[in-house]
Amino acid sequence: MSDTLVTDQIVPFLINHGAFRGRLLRLDDTVSTIVSRHQYPEPVALMLAETVVLAAALADSLKYDGIFTLQTRSDGPIAQMVVDVTSGGDVRGVAHFDAQRLTEVVEKAGGVAAVGDRVPRLLGSGYLAFTVDQGPDTERYQGITELTGQTVADCAHTYFRNSEQLETAVKIGVEHDREAARWRAGGVMLQRMPLPSGFTPTGDEEEIIEDAWRTGVILLGSLTTGELLDPALPPQQVLHRLFHEQDLRTSAPRHPHFGCRCSRERVEATLRGFTRDDLETMKVDGVVDVTCDFCNEQYLFSEDQIAALTALGEPRR
Repeated sequence: MSDTLVTDQIVPFLINHGAFRGRLLRLDDTVSTIVSRHQYPEPVALMLAETVVLAAALADSLKYDGIFTLQTRSDGPIAQMVVDVTSGGDVRGVAHFDAQRLTEVVEKAGGVAAVGDRVPRLLGSGYLAFTVDQGPDTERYQGITELTGQTVADCAHTYFRNSEQLETAVKIGVEHDREAARWRAGGVMLQRMPLPSGFTPTGDEEEIIEDAWRTGVILLGSLTTGELLDPALPPQQVLHRLFHEQDLRTSAPRHPHFGCRCSRERVEATLRGFTRDDLETMKVDGVVDVTCDFCNEQYLFSEDQIAALTALGEPRR
């Protein structure tokens, strides 16, 4: 299948003889699906789309078997965003926001396009957290950084700069293609790999490595949003334009996709944990209505179905 026919993909690559690694992402379908499930206002959709791209890039750079979660918590109009990515490539996301405060911020700025400092204006003060959960028998990894800068990519830069992680440069582009009634979302993440064990560069070698890294970051900065998101430009062609003089080597693309882990069986298992009295208080017109926070899927349970669930949950005598 050609690249132009595959919308969502992550293309890993190496440059400078493997000294730097990266990945280019195109997530149009995934982001469009996540946003359309909730019909988010454009500023919220924009912020959530950027967070989805960042989460997918970070998750793809890790080796894990479980769930990678990226979330923000803050005191601004967008109080929380959560995106998780399974090791199988399922991506889902949700945002919680105050519609009135959001409208006030956008109107004060003079429109969505005029909201330049999106993190301080839309998110406010708070934190960005990375979590890797590989199940109950493993230790959960978590990294936290303050929300600083104008974009979520800036927040990621702060985290990598202040922690003992790999030097990392991130570029994210998101656009609402109203004519096509869909979102365009993509990104590139470039990371400086650690030196081989036992290798201590000379002063000249160190300067060569530093200069190569600066060049890579400058080249990444030259990438326009139009080039990054253009569906007519295959990812490999975008990378070739950027790094063809840096010993570019690409790997087979991976294909993330929207996927939610909710199911009727999981909802039933949750409802069995409630008492009959609790379930009675949940009924509206004789029906318990449970809606997934992520995908907005609705699960309805009639009185007979609830009675059957509570009967199954009764302890044996």
